Order: sequence, then structure tokens, then C-alpha cells
Amino acid sequence: MDFSRRDSLTRAGLNLIQQALSIYDEDLRLVLCNRQFREMFALPNRLTKAGAPFQDTIRHLVETGEYGPIDDTETAIHERVAQALTFRPHYFERTRSNGRVISVEGAPLPQGGWVTVYTDITDIKRQEELLRARSAELSGQLINHAEDLAAANRKLQATNAALEEARGELTQMEARIRLTTEMMPAHIAHISPRRTYNYSNRRLNAIMPGRPSNILGLHMADVLGAQAYAAVKPYLDIAYEGRESVFEFTDAASSRRIRTALNPDGEGGAYILSMDVTEETQTRAALAQSRRRQLAAQVTSGMAHDFSNLLTIILGTQSRLAASDLDPDARRLVEATLAAARRGGDLLNGLAKMTADRRPAPAPVELSGFLSELTTLAEPTLGEGVTLAVDDRTGGARLMLDIAMLQDSLLNLILNAKDAVGGAGRITLTARNLQDTWLELVLEDDGPGFSETALTHALDPFFTTKGDAGSGLGLSTVYDMTQIVGGRMKLGNTRSGGRVVLQLPWRPAQPAAAPGLALLVEDSPDLRQTVRSMLRAEGYSVIEAASVEEARSLVTQVPGLTLILTDITLEGSLTGIDLFDSLPADAPPCYMMTSLRTDHTLFVEAAQRCPVLRKPFDPADLSHLLSTGALPQ
Repeated sequence: MDFSRRDSLTRAGLNLIQQALSIYDEDLRLVLCNRQFREMFALPNRLTKAGAPFQDTIRHLVETGEYGPIDDTETAIHERVAQALTFRPHYFERTRSNGRVISVEGAPLPQGGWVTVYTDITDIKRQEELLRARSAELSGQLINHAEDLAAANRKLQATNAALEEARGELTQMEARIRLTTEMMPAHIAHISPRRTYNYSNRRLNAIMPGRPSNILGLHMADVLGAQAYAAVKPYLDIAYEGRESVFEFTDAASSRRIRTALNPDGEGGAYILSMDVTEETQTRAALAQSRRRQLAAQVTSGMAHDFSNLLTIILGTQSRLAASDLDPDARRLVEATLAAARRGGDLLNGLAKMTADRRPAPAPVELSGFLSELTTLAEPTLGEGVTLAVDDRTGGARLMLDIAMLQDSLLNLILNAKDAVGGAGRITLTARNLQDTWLELVLEDDGPGFSETALTHALDPFFTTKGDAGSGLGLSTVYDMTQIVGGRMKLGNTRSGGRVVLQLPWRPAQPAAAPGLALLVEDSPDLRQTVRSMLRAEGYSVIEAASVEEARSLVTQVPGLTLILTDITLEGSLTGIDLFDSLPADAPPCYMMTSLRTDHTLFVEAAQRCPVLRKPFDPADLSHLLSTGALPQ
């Protein structure tokens, strides 16, 4: 229905009521009035049209004698306009110049301005006078009370109407605020001075899985559990003292990293906001490790180069001496020198491997197949007396992993465990899904376990318990590779031996895309045309978007999508990573592409989620990604 027709219907309805009505906006200009308003005060047409100034209407009423004799016209007009600008609820009764009595009831509007209703109560007043005249036997006090009660009732009705309007506005405002908080990816709550929840947006379970959603009236310790409450309690005490705080802690029950902000409410309680920053923490750890590696590479590269040259000279000279006719003692010295130089070369190679600027290259990995291949590789090196048992408790998960880094790490740990058990023993490798947050790989052996010194320093470069037989770079290299992908490594002992735990980010791999309908998200028209041609050559039909907002709309509205290919940097403030994170559970495979450096923060974050094609790429690179779900090597 258009605006003009709705306005006509509104006016027709208002004309049916008996009272006169007018609505003015915050600028004291007429918005709407009915026919009774015009007729009651004999107003000209210009003062009943939308936009007519309130001041002009007052001037007309003063000049026509509506308020009786007035000495100073301008002062009277100014006083009435100033009173109207206060926008306060009011009710009063007055006698007009024609002898009629009217009640005037006004109420402000939430949007500004006010509405006024004028009711002719002349007949009611006459009935009151008749009652007074015909009820002489009644006391004057009783009549006065009756009149006061009638006036009070009319004021009460006006007040009730204003309160009802305000209550409706507050109810709508509360509903909007609650809906907004429940849509936020964070838990928002209020804690009373007794440490019980008296408000929650019911998102705690999404941030800390395993906790209840309905927590109103419950004590914080009962909701969070002993470990999480112990982490929060010191900061909650600070909030009760009137100070703000922001902190992070790891929730042991869900393995999630939580960032929490506490703000005092000024009345003894506190507001609390908690967010799951597990993925952010994993990415932050990976970036920090990458920076450390770069620094180590800068410090050691020059030294390693010069030392390599010296070792080359030593090896060459000693080799020439070894070819000479030497006595047995001299030959033993030459051979010892050669062995030492070669060991120095091995150490340099290990150092170069640790400090090399290597970036994770996650690709889809069938974990059961990977563990089977790992067993095949490891068993020939263990000997007959050592057994390796692999227990895959992930249900044959398909994950995004750097297969080369993971294989190197696990083989390194298995060989260390072999040395620990000696010629006979058992090694167990267990893989499990930890709260859909970590892939946990636990390697245990029945050897002597780690000493107290080893537990403290085993991850330090060049620390070894094997004497001259060890380089001291094995566990530190595994630790380094684990940190690069945002993971964690822990050492410990069981009752029967040593224990090493690797926790890698749990990133489910998407299935390889099947040709069908592809959504291409790229803000450069030229690049869209090029990539569109590549996709069509692979058998895809293509629809396009230039921003995350446009892509999200297409994902929800277009059925049958089988592939999403998005650039990382797009129009607007949102990135391809934001699009990836907002996709529904049943979304098709999504891959990203970029021209950013591999050490850029956005590149590192994207690579933690899915394969990222580096621009420029050719049709063969794209074809390999679409057919295998992995980047070409």
C-alpha cells in the first residue's frame, strides 16, 4: 500500500472519533489533525495542512479571542510556544470564549513532538452543576470530592496511556538488544555480587562446549568448573574492586583458548564478555615461531657460511694427508679430524634445517592411510625386539596437515623411543580427536623415561643425553615444526616409560570438488575473466561476486553450488577468510587464492583453513587443486 493511500485511510479513521486531535513534530510543525480539530477552533485550511507552524495556529487562536481578552498578544504567543517545546505530559480543563468547556490532554512521542486530544466536556460540567443544585442535602465536601475524583480519573487515564506507550517502546528496545547479543559470537553475561548469573545471552555453550546454556541463578563456580573458575576468579575479584581487566586462559575441559573481559557495573556486580580465540592463538603461535626462525636464520647464516668454508678446507687438507704414507698414530689423528669435521657438517645441516624459511603446506590427508604408511616406514628401522603399535581413534578423519613435517616429526620421535627402549621394548602411537580443536598424537614407550633435566631442557637446541652419538637437534626440530603450524608439544613420563604429546590444530579437509556450479569471488574484473575461463575449461558453470556480502547472499540463495573459489583480499573490510568462517556446515569445498607473501598474516591464517593458490597460477595448478583437494608440489 502506498504512503498517500495509507495517509488517507488514517485521516478517515481519525475523523470518526468524537474528540479533536492534533500531532506536531519536534519542530512544532503540524503532522496530522482530524476534522473535529479544524471545526472546534474554526481554523482556516492553511493551518490544518501538514507542515503548518504551531506558532501560527496559536496566533490565530489568540487573535480570534479563543483565550479571552489578552493585553500583550506577542507575550501570550511566546509563552504558549515555549511551553509546547518542553514536550511534557499534561492535562487541564479550560473555558473557551464561547462558554464551552474543554479538556486538553497532551503526551510526548518517542520520536519527538507530541499529540494532543481536545474533548468538549460542557455537558459533563452541566451535569455536575445540576447535581450540585439538586443535591442540597449532600455536603459540599462530598461534591468537591466527587469533582476532584472525576478530574483525577481523567488525569490518571492520560498518565496510563503515556505509561503504556513507554512500556511498549521499552519492550521493543529490550527485544532488539537481546536479539543482538544472542547473535554475537561471544558469551555476554552479568554476574551479581554473590557470583551468580542474572543475565546471559545463552552463548556459553558455543564458546566453551560442555557447559549449559541456561545458567541464570547458577553460581559461576558450578557453571565453569573448578579449573576454569580458578583461572577467572582473581580477575573477578579485581572487577568487584572496581577495576577492568582483559585476560586469556585455556579451558581444560574443552581445550579452547578463551579471552575474557570483565567490567564492574558500579553496583557490586560485573559484566563479562568471553570469546573463543583458539584459532587466533594457533595462528599467533605459528607467526611467532616463523619470526623466531627468521631471526635465527639471519644470525646464523653468515656464521654457517664461513664455518662451512673452514670445514671444507679442513676436510680437503685432511683427505690429502690421509692419502699420504703416514705412520699408524698420525693416520688415527687424521681420521679423527675427518670424523670431527664431518660431524660439524652434520650439525650445520641440522641448524640450516631448523632455521630455513619453510612455510607449512597443509594438504588433505587420510589419517588412517598416513599412519599405515608411517608404520611401514618405521618398522624396518626398529629391529626385531622393538614393536610399534598404532591406535587411530579419529574414525579415519580427513584433515589438513603438512604431511612432510608430520612424517618427519613422528619418525624422529619413534627413533628416539627406539633408542630409549634399547634392543627390546614396545612403542605405542595413539591418535585422537580432542574436542574438535586438536589432533592429539601421543607417543609412549616402556623405556626409562625422561630425567628431570631432560624434561626441562629436552626441547632446547643441542641438548642431548646420548653423548657424542647425539646432535641435540631431534626434539627441538620436532618442537619447531609443531610450533610452525600453531601446535603444542608436551613431554612427560608414564608409570612405565616416556611420553611425548603433539597437539596440532584440528582442520577437517574438504572433499575434492566435483564439476558443477562454482562461485568465483574476486574484486578484479580482469582476474575474474581469466579465472572464469580456467573454471569453465574444467567443466564448471560460474557465477561471480566481488565482495563477501555479495558472496554470502549467493551462497544462501543459489542452490547446487559445488565449489567456492575466493581471493583473500576483496572489496570492503571483509576478507575471504571471513567468508570461509561464515559458511554453513553443508557448504561446498572452499579454496582461497592470493598474491600476498607467504609470511603475511592473512596468508598464514588462510593456510590454516584450506589450500591457498599463490598468484599467478596456471590452469594446471588449478586443475590439480580441484581434482585432488591439494596444492601442486
